[in-house]
Amino acid sequence: MKWIFRSLLGFFSVLAAGLLLVAVFHLTSWGQDAGPAIKVDTTAIERRPRLGTSFAPVVKKAAPSVVNIYSTRTVRRPLWNPFLNDPLFRQFFGDRFGPNGNREITRREQSLGSGVIISPDGYILTANHVVDGADEIKIAIGDSDSKKFTAKVIGTDPPTDVAVLKIDAKDLPAITLGNSDQLEVGDVVLAIGNPFRVGQTVTMGIVSAVGRGNFPFGRISQYEDFIQTDAAINPGNSGGALVDAEGRLVGINTAIIPNENGGNQGVGFAVPINLARHVMERLISSGKVTRGYLGVVFPQDITPDLAAEFNLPDQNGALVGDVETNTPAQKAGIKSGDVITEINGKKVTDANSLRLIVSDLAPGTKVTVKLLHDGHERTVTLALAELPGQTGKGGNGQNSSGSENSKTDALDGVTVADLDQQVRGQLNFPDNLQGVIVTDVDQDSNAADAGLQRNDIIVEINHHPATDTNKAVELCQQARGTRILLKIWRRIGDLAGTQYLSVDNTAKGK
Repeated sequence: MKWIFRSLLGFFSVLAAGLLLVAVFHLTSWGQDAGPAIKVDTTAIERRPRLGTSFAPVVKKAAPSVVNIYSTRTVRRPLWNPFLNDPLFRQFFGDRFGPNGNREITRREQSLGSGVIISPDGYILTANHVVDGADEIKIAIGDSDSKKFTAKVIGTDPPTDVAVLKIDAKDLPAITLGNSDQLEVGDVVLAIGNPFRVGQTVTMGIVSAVGRGNFPFGRISQYEDFIQTDAAINPGNSGGALVDAEGRLVGINTAIIPNENGGNQGVGFAVPINLARHVMERLISSGKVTRGYLGVVFPQDITPDLAAEFNLPDQNGALVGDVETNTPAQKAGIKSGDVITEINGKKVTDANSLRLIVSDLAPGTKVTVKLLHDGHERTVTLALAELPGQTGKGGNGQNSSGSENSKTDALDGVTVADLDQQVRGQLNFPDNLQGVIVTDVDQDSNAADAGLQRNDIIVEINHHPATDTNKAVELCQQARGTRILLKIWRRIGDLAGTQYLSVDNTAKGK
C-alpha cells in the first residue's frame, strides 16, 4: 500500500509543479502577454467601391484621365532704384532707364493646375483661371512629367470659369461624364488633381451642398451653381476632377475657402459637369459661348419682408428690380415689381437660378414665363435675345456732393438731397431719372442693415414717387406699419437699374 501512496503523492507533486510552472510563466517575464484574441480573415478583399473597404477601383478608373497643366506667362513689373532718379546719374545716362528714372523687368512665371481628358482625341476640360493669360501651356499625362504635350486653347468662358484645351494625341483615357443634376447632399465624391506639386493625389469627402452661389466673400464666377464638398481641394487641384463613387466626372474643381495659410479647410467648390459640358460643347463647336437674354436688371431674392410687402405666398422666385427698354422682357410686358416664378416649366427659386436658367438657353429660344404681381398670376411668352457684351458707362458714383442747403434727414440715419443738374453731371446719371440721392447712411441704422448705400437714388417710398426731399420726408412720416418699402436706383460697375429694399420702420434697439 505504501508504494500506491507514494505513487499518488508523486503524481500530485508533478501536477502541482506543472501548475506552478504555468502560473509563473504567465506572471513573470518568462512569458509574454499575447493580448486579446484576434480573428483574421485571410480571404481576398472584395474590391468594390464601398465605403469602409476601398475606392481603389474608382481611382484606377478615373485617375488616368486627370492631367497636370503647366502654364507659363510673362509678367512685367516696374523696377525702382533711387540712384536712377539722381540728377548726376541722369546727366550721364539720360532717360534710357525710363522717363521717370525707372524701368520694367520682365520675368516668366509658371503655375500648376489640373485638367480632365474628356475625349480620346485630346480634348481637355479645366478651369479658366488655370490658363488665363498664359503664353504657353504644357500637359503632362499621369504622374510622370517625362513627356509633355503642348496644348492649344480651344476656348475659354470666364463667367463660368471653364476652359477647353486640345493636345495632338490619340487613344487617350477619356473619363466618363456623369449627371451632376442627380447629386444629393451626402453622396461620396473624390477629388483628383496635383496639389502642391507633390504628384497626382486623391482625396475623399461628401457633397456638402449643391447650387451654391452668392458668396459673402466675393464672386468666383458670374454664373454660380457650385457643388460644395469637404474633399480636400488645394492649390494645384484647380481644374481637376470631382468624381462620384462610380468614377464618373460630376464636377470641375475650381475654388476653396482657404485658411490663413492658403490651404484647404474643408470647404471646396466645383463647377457641375452639366454646366461645364454645356459650355464646353459651345466652345468646341463655335469657339464662343452665346447666352439667352431676358432684359431683367438686378433680379432679387425674395426675403421674408419682401414676400410680405408684395403679397407673395412664399419666398420662391426672383423679384424684378428693373427692365431695360427694347428687350424681350419689356416687349412682353414684364415690369418692375413682378416676380418670375417659372421659365419653360423650370422653377425659379431665386435670382441666381433665374440667371442660370436664362443663360443656359440659346438666343432665339421661345420661352413661357410665369409671373406673380400683387398676388395675381399671369403668363407671358417671348423669344430670348442674345446677351450683349457689357460696355463701360462711365461714372462710379463715389464723389457725390449735392447742394448743401438741400440735404435733409429722411429715414432714421439717412440723409438725402435733391437730384439736381450738378449731381447729375458729376455722377453721369440719366436725365430721366427722378428721385432723391442718398448722401449719407449711418452704418448703425436699420437702413444700412437693409442694404441702403451712399449715392443710391430713392425713386419710390411705399410705391409712391419720391420726387424731391420734401416729398421723401413726407412719405416716410406718413408710413404706417413696421416696415418701409424703398425702390432705389443703383449703379454697380457697368450695370444700372432699380431694386427694392424693405427697411425696418421701428427705432433700432427698441
